Amino acid sequence: MLPGAALSLCLVLGTAASYGAEGEVAEPEAYRIDEYRSPVPKTLKGARVIGADEAEVLIKDGKTVFVDVFPRAPKPPNLPEGTVWRDPTHMTIDGAHWLPNVGYGVLSADFEVYFKSRLAELTGNDQTRPVVFFCLKDCWMSWNAGKRALSLGYTNVIWFPEGTDAWQQAGFDLVKATPVP
Repeated sequence: MLPGAALSLCLVLGTAASYGAEGEVAEPEAYRIDEYRSPVPKTLKGARVIGADEAEVLIKDGKTVFVDVFPRAPKPPNLPEGTVWRDPTHMTIDGAHWLPNVGYGVLSADFEVYFKSRLAELTGNDQTRPVVFFCLKDCWMSWNAGKRALSLGYTNVIWFPEGTDAWQQAGFDLVKATPVP
């Protein structure tokens, strides 16, 4: 077999191996570290998965912490002197807390501390308190954040895989988000 053909076959087999029965995305063992905007699994081992209707019930009850993990756009490097940088507007579910950049597969030490400390603060240091993680539809960042919370000992992790896309599609409004400091 030609080297290029062998490489192509490996890539196809490697891609096929990440899908389960009937083309469903299989849950990986580790965090997703690339292609964050691609189809996600239907499950997150150890977590409950919900849709927009259940998310509405949970946000209204006031007992569940909603965590939006949509990434925050970085300030572009080498902006001309005097250029004013304005963060792009991010819209989220009313009552949710925006913890940007905590859904990457690999976190810097600073973002690891940020995630742990803010999650503890938002839950009142109660690892049994229900926490919903979300982003956008087909966004691995919420899956990663939920998996990370489970690894930290949180026992009532809820994943809303279609996030703000499903929320809007269900007819609910979004509000301007401000990152949790």
